Amino acid sequence: MRPYIPVLLLALGVASPPSLDAQVQVDSGPTYDRTNAMIPMRDGVRLNTDLWTPQGMTGPLPIILLRTPYGVSDAGQPMLTGYLKHLARDGYVFAFQDIRGRFKSEGQFVMQRMPRTNRLDPKAIDEASDAYDTMDWLVKNVANNNGRVGMLGVSYDGWLTAMALLDPHPSFKAASPQASPADMFLGDDFHHNGAFRLSYGFEYAALLESSDTANTQFAFDRYDTYEWYLKLGPLGNANDRYFHGKLPTWNDFVAHPNYDSLWQRQRITPYLVTDVSVPTLNVAGWWDQEDFYGPVAIYWQMEQRDPGHRNFLVVGPWNHGGWAGGVGRTLGGIDFDSATALQFRERIQAPFFAYYLKDHGTQSQPEALVWESGANRWRSFDQWPPREASARKLYFHSGGRLSFDPPTDSVGAFDQYVSDPAHPVPYRNRPIEPTYFPRGSGWYTWLLQDQRFVQGRPDVLSWVTDPLDSDVVVAGDIVAHLFASTTGSDADWVVKLIDVYPEVYPKNYKQGGYQLMVANDVFRGRFRTSFERPSALVPNQVAEFAVDIHSQDYRFLAGHRIMVQVQSTWFPIIDRNPQTYVPNIFEAKASDFRAQTHRVWRTKRSPSHIVLPVVPN
Repeated sequence: MRPYIPVLLLALGVASPPSLDAQVQVDSGPTYDRTNAMIPMRDGVRLNTDLWTPQGMTGPLPIILLRTPYGVSDAGQPMLTGYLKHLARDGYVFAFQDIRGRFKSEGQFVMQRMPRTNRLDPKAIDEASDAYDTMDWLVKNVANNNGRVGMLGVSYDGWLTAMALLDPHPSFKAASPQASPADMFLGDDFHHNGAFRLSYGFEYAALLESSDTANTQFAFDRYDTYEWYLKLGPLGNANDRYFHGKLPTWNDFVAHPNYDSLWQRQRITPYLVTDVSVPTLNVAGWWDQEDFYGPVAIYWQMEQRDPGHRNFLVVGPWNHGGWAGGVGRTLGGIDFDSATALQFRERIQAPFFAYYLKDHGTQSQPEALVWESGANRWRSFDQWPPREASARKLYFHSGGRLSFDPPTDSVGAFDQYVSDPAHPVPYRNRPIEPTYFPRGSGWYTWLLQDQRFVQGRPDVLSWVTDPLDSDVVVAGDIVAHLFASTTGSDADWVVKLIDVYPEVYPKNYKQGGYQLMVANDVFRGRFRTSFERPSALVPNQVAEFAVDIHSQDYRFLAGHRIMVQVQSTWFPIIDRNPQTYVPNIFEAKASDFRAQTHRVWRTKRSPSHIVLPVVPN
């Protein structure tokens, strides 16, 4: 949920007349004037809201609401001339709002405030009730509106949009939750399959909870945070040395290391239990470094209750929020041959809201519109995952070979490595700048980094196919099945699916042999049988670990090779597993961290493999 400062506009005539410096001229569109209102919530708290209204446009006009924890005072110009430009050209009233407890809004801020349990209590509040009360005020007080409200946003703002769907106001007619988290323990910002996302969780908690009126960067004393986090030592040192128990989110990490009631109550999908009444455009990026799990999980959950076919999914070749700005032709040096982000804003997002809020155009949005990298084209499906996909297994073999043929060895076939917490594998090239380094950080595109930077490390295993005779098209959910053992009593398993480019690559000769991660994730071994009740691994006993490495639509081209890499550290994005089982890793001592030998087995009885959802060419 990185800070994505909103670009908001509104059409309204409340509060005092706008000053000359409270205007925005939209390219090929109207000039917008800003007014401000403190909108009252049901419990009396007032939320700071900037309203942007287009000059000279006859109405009535619909309203687009964007709610954010990152501050709206300076959002109008960048939002209306960037992310929302194609909407602003059409003419809407835009309302940008600080959520409660942040910047100029009253009340207490709670990160990812849980849904209220007693909806009959007239004073009970959550983000759904605040959105409801805001919409109610807007349609009753904004001059010349048509009684329809749309809502959108990226990251935290996307989650706030999804939360508004839990208790939709009657005027709520179109929603687009974009890169919204759905489950902070299983797959979004703070944990992946139970493994704690250390550098992200540490720096994001400091960012939002060090001050209510600012986004605060943690002050590292060195440029390379890999070295800093390694010197931090056990996680308990974070509070002892720096936070001192003052950051509620970090305290939650410490007190709730398992998938307990806190994380389960906070996830959004169990609350999406009514039929879809608000048309919803879910948006994700294949290389989202923060929240890829969430938007697909929200789409899938809503799809179970969508008899009216109002639930849609768009996934493009983007990082976190990459569709909201720029052209979107390249990402991390990979060229997709098309202006994908511009296409989204102009041809997908703007027509979606125009249809549902203004009755303009036709409803032509396919159920699932996804970008097929490799082929570099948009593809539409009538559901996601596609019904036409068939599961094919790629098996690990001796000599680092990867093949669709199953293994024939009956016993004793494995590859092994020593995983040492004192010398973890970096998740991207060092030096690793702070996540939100103000002068540019590799964080935003690390998922596309050439994986040759770890190729050949003794604690990274690789298996690769021969050059492909024909294209292999993968569309759907990808799962790795590792049959593995360890000399320790806990272990992490990182699995990466990689496209290996030909050594001679005329499109870009500098990318000859490039190893592009297509899908990846980590699984914390202690949760093999239960995320709620972890248990120690039995030393030297082979066990199966199913690692969900998420969805993709990707074409491995003929002449390329498919690679799978396995490792057990990914630092410092993932905290170090002591590899000695302790009930709570946040309370582990330095003496608990020990090097262990891990084996990945590849026999007929223990056939490590990855399941690819292959669709016809």
